[in-house]
Amino acid sequence: MTANGTIDRPWTHDPKKQDPTMHSTSEPFAPDTAHERSGATASRQNRNHAMQLIPEALARAHMHDRLREAESQRRAVRLVSARRMQRRAERASLRARRALAMAVMQ
Repeated sequence: MTANGTIDRPWTHDPKKQDPTMHSTSEPFAPDTAHERSGATASRQNRNHAMQLIPEALARAHMHDRLREAESQRRAVRLVSARRMQRRAERASLRARRALAMAVMQ
């Protein structure tokens, strides 16, 4: 048995030519119908299709992570600015109370 490829690295990417030993006519229990033969081909094509979609799924997950990170950073920036404005308002309130107290005292 001389195979030019392995399961991990097939000799060809054509599903019909990948495994010539599967469709040997010398075997007594070789599948006779086209339906049984197309099942293996269909499963290979489904596997290949799923493998082709992996980078797309990874890119989608990466985008989701980036969007979540950006939203988190925006929330942090808003929180910092809100605290800054709150401190500024408290200082202005203290100045106003002091000014009012000074006006009442005189």
